[in-house]
Amino acid sequence: MRLQGAIFDMDGTLLDSMPIWKGFSQRFLRDLGREPEADLDTVVKTMTLRECARYFREHYRLPQSERELIEMATGRIHRFYAEEAQPKADVEKFLSLLKMEGVWMYVATATDREEAEAALRRTGLLEYFRGIMTCTEAGAGKNSPVIFEKCLTRLRCRREDCVVFEDALHAVRTAKEAGFRVAAVYDASSEADQPEIRALADYYIRSYGEWMQTDEA
Repeated sequence: MRLQGAIFDMDGTLLDSMPIWKGFSQRFLRDLGREPEADLDTVVKTMTLRECARYFREHYRLPQSERELIEMATGRIHRFYAEEAQPKADVEKFLSLLKMEGVWMYVATATDREEAEAALRRTGLLEYFRGIMTCTEAGAGKNSPVIFEKCLTRLRCRREDCVVFEDALHAVRTAKEAGFRVAAVYDASSEADQPEIRALADYYIRSYGEWMQTDEA
C-alpha cells in the first residue's frame, strides 16, 4: 500500500471500543423506563448522538429534553473513553510505520471530540494524527462523504493518494462511492457484514500485526 495521506475511523478501527455501543441504546432506554423495540440498533446505527436524543425523545415519549438526554448519555460515554477504551492490537506499531514513511494522518469519527481526544491521548495514539474531525463538526454522519472530504482537504493530498481505514459497512460503502481507496479493518461487531465489506474494500486488514507481516514479506 503506497499512500501520502490516511483517514482513520476511531471506534472499531483504532480502538477496540465497539462493545460499549452494543446494546447501549437498549440499556439507556430501559434505565429511563422504556422498553426498546427489537430493531433499535439498526434504526440508530448511523445517527449522531443529537439525532439519537431527538429520536428517543419523540419516538419513546421521554419527558427529558433533548439536551438532558445528551448530557445523560455523554456522561456514560465519556467515562468509558476517558478511563477504559483500549487500542486495537498492534495499531500503534502500524501508525508508527506510516508516520516514519511520511504519511499524514487524520481521524474521522462519529464520537464527539472530547471523548475522542480523551481516549486517543490516554492510549498514546493522538500524537500520530494531524487532527480530528467529528461527524458533528462535519455536519453529517458517515452515510455522507462530507467528513472524508473535509479530512482530505486538511491533509492536502490527492484523493488517489489517500486511503480511508474503516470497519463499518455503511462507512466503507460511502468512502468507496466517493472515490476513495478503502482499507477495511475487521471488527467483531461487524461480523455479519464481512463478506460485503471484503467485496467492497480495496484492502482488508484482519489484524494490524498480520498486515505488517504480510506487507514486509
